[in-house]
Amino acid sequence: MSDSYIIEVSSEPAGIVVRDKAGFRFFAATHRFNPLEGRLFRSAREAERVARELMTSKTTAPATT
Repeated sequence: MSDSYIIEVSSEPAGIVVRDKAGFRFFAATHRFNPLEGRLFRSAREAERVARELMTSKTTAPATT
């Protein structure tokens, strides 16, 4: 098993996750994924799922006027 993984969402770099004692810690690659910065996940797959949800929620959020 690897100790780090690159997370991409729709061909956009989201960040990397690095294994530590408690799980996988997320490090954002762009400002878009800063809300996940430093967050701990049980698995790399869970981090990818949450990054995908974050991107989807930001792209489908209603515009404010």
